[in-house]
Amino acid sequence: MENRRLAGIALLVLSAFTGTIAFRLATPAIAFYTRDVLRASMLAVSLVSMSFVLARALTSVLSGLALERGKWLVYLGAVAMMGNALAVQLYPLTSSWLQVAGIKLLNGFLNGLSWPMAQFVVAVTAPKEMRARVTSVYFFFGSIASLLGNYAYAYTVNLGLSGQMWISSAFFVLTGLIMLLSYYLLYDRIAPRREEKRAEGISIDPRRVLIIASLMAVIVAFTSGEITYVYVSEALGLSRERTAVLLGWTGFAASLLSYFSSWFADVRSEAKTVKLTAFLAGISPLLASIKTAPTVFVGIFLALFAFQSFRPISRKVLAGYHRSSLAIGGVNAVQNLSTFVGGIIFGLAYSLGEVHLWLSLNLALLAFLPFSVGLFVEGVKIGKDIPPKLL
Repeated sequence: MENRRLAGIALLVLSAFTGTIAFRLATPAIAFYTRDVLRASMLAVSLVSMSFVLARALTSVLSGLALERGKWLVYLGAVAMMGNALAVQLYPLTSSWLQVAGIKLLNGFLNGLSWPMAQFVVAVTAPKEMRARVTSVYFFFGSIASLLGNYAYAYTVNLGLSGQMWISSAFFVLTGLIMLLSYYLLYDRIAPRREEKRAEGISIDPRRVLIIASLMAVIVAFTSGEITYVYVSEALGLSRERTAVLLGWTGFAASLLSYFSSWFADVRSEAKTVKLTAFLAGISPLLASIKTAPTVFVGIFLALFAFQSFRPISRKVLAGYHRSSLAIGGVNAVQNLSTFVGGIIFGLAYSLGEVHLWLSLNLALLAFLPFSVGLFVEGVKIGKDIPPKLL
């Protein structure tokens, strides 16, 4: 049985790798196609990115509720993943950014069904004493794939959008098949809802987890999707290929180091780790607003490191909640809705330009400072409130 569980979890980790390659190859391709070919404004690019996360937010909750109806519906997530293979074939047919945004909505709907289910299965089937580390490995393999996906974009530019989408489609189909097999192996261990008396102990109030998840997602929205590639390329005057490669390495480094914060959370203190991630996420937009290569990339690195460190801890905490599938779907929804808000703020404020003091500061990123202050305040409160026995 342990071998069966190990194989199932390993396959889900592999699905994070193959699925992220598919997604990350498509993201910069769509970003530069929308900006350079369709001549969309930065607000329009933001709306393209945020249409994806908005749709993903709405269906993330539905995925959690669906599993409570019957855990066999976990297979729906694998089918939804394969549906992305058809959706991305529509991008080369578009002639306006509104059409791109519409397809992004479809992608978001499908991803909102598939990824929260995969995260839930990883969290609830992993051994409790190493749950944050196992979940961190899951996300880490996604980050390795993100790096490779960015390289894949850089080396396939000459294929054009159509050729790149065929490669993306192949990886989406492969990911769905891997998910189907992993769910079959782990099916007996999937428990979307437990009796309240059987809920596992939780160390942080889940309500505070959701608040921090929301604030952090608003702030780190500038590292999410198409808007990141366009901002870095235009702010630093980098080519599309170099932008994709550098962002890939930045995300990879952040994810690699985030494993150690997950280890610390498992063996020492979840509360202290969350405090650290709140602080780092809070200062990240200020650093990224300074238009020099070191500060922009350090700001992006800190945002990604904080977010990727916080994700496995939040899933570990919520996996102990008696309605764990709904809780994990809920935190996905909260983060996606908040990312949507953050992306719109960034897109609207981008036209404000810069302020020149002794350095050039991007006003769109400085607009996140009120949310940073709120995140600092919530981080300080961690550990001072007593979590309810069972919410």
